[in-house]
Amino acid sequence: MLKVNEISKVFNPGTVNEKLALDRLSLTLNEGDFVTVIGGNGAGKSTLLNAVAGTWYVSAGSILIDDVDVTRMSEHKRAKYLGRVFQDPMMGTAATMGIDENLALASRRGTMRGLGRGITHKEREHYKELLETLDLGLENRITTKVGLLSGGQRQAVTLLMASLKKPKLLLLDEHTAALDPKTAAKVLETTEQIVRRDNLTTLMITHNMRDAIAHGNRLIMMDNGHIVLDISGDEKKKLTVDDLMEKFAVAAGQEFDNDQAILG
Repeated sequence: MLKVNEISKVFNPGTVNEKLALDRLSLTLNEGDFVTVIGGNGAGKSTLLNAVAGTWYVSAGSILIDDVDVTRMSEHKRAKYLGRVFQDPMMGTAATMGIDENLALASRRGTMRGLGRGITHKEREHYKELLETLDLGLENRITTKVGLLSGGQRQAVTLLMASLKKPKLLLLDEHTAALDPKTAAKVLETTEQIVRRDNLTTLMITHNMRDAIAHGNRLIMMDNGHIVLDISGDEKKKLTVDDLMEKFAVAAGQEFDNDQAILG
């Protein structure tokens, strides 16, 4: 579903601020894979996700989504293949519009949208059913403006919006980093539920080792623009934070020193 082939990304090339953020990185995700990505600051996690999303073009290499070469495809054209949830709960939704209106916008993604068509009764009932699965009581507040929701409620709604059209690839950009631990756990539970239900191929960037271990069927660890660890199957199921730190030290030749990621 995703094939990243030998991609590199250089920021500020030819200047004193030149930075090689991704260095000939390759990665393949099969359909239904739920891959968590962990790494220290500057490891290249967000650069990888933004390269896949088309936020910027890569300096070298190619990116294919479901066998479609999107390497030079603009971000807005690439969006029809993708669902994305950002770290900031304020992004990805229209704050002054109701929950139902935001879901309606998401459901019409990729189609012609005019001013004449409103939300039908059938659509609103469908949105209520979806909101009910979140177990947050939002099905009874469907016309509430999204800007009035808490961060966790907003991220849950954004997850529904991102997955409504069953995208080829779901991108989760540290989508629980701005939430308190209890709310983050609820949003991650909702994430697992949606990904499993729709068999979505998912790439989740996280700053938390415990979350990276607990979720998904595969874990990738990055350092200095490279993938240094790729763990799946029974090995991932048995993994602990101490195991992961030890494996990183062997693979990267240095200790992992990001306390936030280790302690969560």
